[in-house]
Amino acid sequence: MTYLRYSDDIETIQPDEQESIDGIIQGMSQQTETVEKREGHAVRASHAKSSACVIGELTIAPGLPPELAQGVFATPGTHPVAIRFAQGPGETLGDRVSTHRGMAIKIFDVPGDKLSGHDADTQDFVFATGTTFPSGTAQGFLSDAKKIGAAVPLPEGFKSAVSSLARNVNKALHAVGTESPKADFFGHPFSHPLAEPYFSQCPIRYGDYVAKLGAFPASPEQAALKDWELDAKTDENGFRHAAVRYFGEHDAVFELRVQLWANAEAQPIEDTSVDWPEEDSRYLTVGTIRIPRQEAYSAARVRYFDDVMTFRPAHALAAHRPLGSVMRARLQVYHALSKLRHGENGIKAENTAKIDQIPA
Repeated sequence: MTYLRYSDDIETIQPDEQESIDGIIQGMSQQTETVEKREGHAVRASHAKSSACVIGELTIAPGLPPELAQGVFATPGTHPVAIRFAQGPGETLGDRVSTHRGMAIKIFDVPGDKLSGHDADTQDFVFATGTTFPSGTAQGFLSDAKKIGAAVPLPEGFKSAVSSLARNVNKALHAVGTESPKADFFGHPFSHPLAEPYFSQCPIRYGDYVAKLGAFPASPEQAALKDWELDAKTDENGFRHAAVRYFGEHDAVFELRVQLWANAEAQPIEDTSVDWPEEDSRYLTVGTIRIPRQEAYSAARVRYFDDVMTFRPAHALAAHRPLGSVMRARLQVYHALSKLRHGENGIKAENTAKIDQIPA
């Protein structure tokens, strides 16, 4: 397999991109303020409701070939990690509104040149269910953000109905061998949070190359959850309860894999709605995340993960610079929304530098 090399000219910035980014920030800030008035507390504008807040270790595989031994993964070894699993909406809703899920990962003890403004020896990867980010571009991100923002003031029953409709659409599509990433975004199956893979969805620099990343469940106990399904009618916080119960009894393992850029036409940098075909480049394992059994939702840890700690694509080595329109938007949007949220709550944000800063 021949992989394409990274260069500074692989991105194409549209003339109106900054206007779109400004619109996203404005719209999602208004969304945050609307939710704050309802809930009495400013929450994340996406992935607000956490289901598990855990710590573990990432072991980077030895003997990786040169194209995989890049950036964080250039040197074999073990790094502490903090991981926040969460539901997709930017408000605290019952689990009947089962949208996409998030898995935010912070890797510690990572030396090297950082992106401007990042002053800790850490690397963040922000993952979600689904291999693509359906909005595609900053312009699409703005359009979808407007639709979500318009729905925020509506009753939860309406959001549950939309989620159910989207979920049923995807069930019908699966029956004929296809799917809709946007339907999955708004109506994800009632599956166990630890039983499915999570993806970067957007490309990043991967040292001398370019890649998308994924975290894939890799323990027998997680595999045994493949048929688990939440009964949201009896437990509106069932995803959290299931994750906490799992971590009280079992370790979790995820293989961290990368999909290297190999075909510029079939694997675009600027449009994240296009899935990168695995026949052009399959996901290859570069490390293993092990999360030992633990109390996954202690009050002190949840407060720290939800209200204090920040996970951002901008918390990165220069070797893992985010790429493409959506990622360029995220670099600004995450910063602006975090500043708003922490300011409204009167809590100082922390770019957590060491694992021992996290409460038990």
